[in-house]
Amino acid sequence: MKAVILAGGLGTRLSEETVLRPKPMVEIGGKPILWHIMQIHAVYGVTEFIIALGYKGEMIKEYFLNFFAINNDLSVDLSTGKTTIHDGNQPKWTVHLADTGQTTQTGGRVRRLKKWLENDETFMLTYGDGVADLNISKLLEFHRSHGKIATMTSVRSPARFGRIGFDGDRVTEFFEKPESGEGWINGGFFVLNTKALDYIDGDHTAWEREPVERLAHAGEMVGYKHYGFWSCMDTLKEKSYLEELWNSGKAPWKLW
Repeated sequence: MKAVILAGGLGTRLSEETVLRPKPMVEIGGKPILWHIMQIHAVYGVTEFIIALGYKGEMIKEYFLNFFAINNDLSVDLSTGKTTIHDGNQPKWTVHLADTGQTTQTGGRVRRLKKWLENDETFMLTYGDGVADLNISKLLEFHRSHGKIATMTSVRSPARFGRIGFDGDRVTEFFEKPESGEGWINGGFFVLNTKALDYIDGDHTAWEREPVERLAHAGEMVGYKHYGFWSCMDTLKEKSYLEELWNSGKAPWKLW
């Protein structure tokens, strides 16, 4: 099972941080939020990742190219230039870093990964800016139980996020930006059959709009209701909130 992580957006609502780095590289507790998201998946055995790069994608490449050195003790002999990396406990992950365009929309980024997913029937999809105490194993089990193309993890949150309409577990409507009211919203953790790629027209397509709406109207989108913790990191306030939770030693998403 591969997990696709969308990591190419501009992150304009967090411009205090993203003017210098891509949003997935903004740190919580000294680690990029991207690392936290990968850890959430890895706890449940999902350890192969495809990172869809765009804005400042070279910084994410540099992070993983230097991951072993960054996360271990080093000895440097300045007289010879010899560097020794002292091995530590490192994650057994495989990370594919794929450039998907500077201005490509979220759906377009997923579609550009088609060649990376051609041998897979099912894959996971999430954004590079949200964390949750989500049981990935239960999410996958739920997806396999209903036989539809797509599963969207839904969470409770204020009305500024897209709202989901349900008929039982089946998603009947998806409203990207409702004007009022609270309800179940897109929590950003998807499980998808590769047939979902056929619902994406091209680079200009936002995953959260036409593809999700068409899947819902076709009866091929089912919602997995997550009642636990969830938070995105759209703003500096949300970043500070996550930092406070991590520093308290009680971060709900820390499942490892």
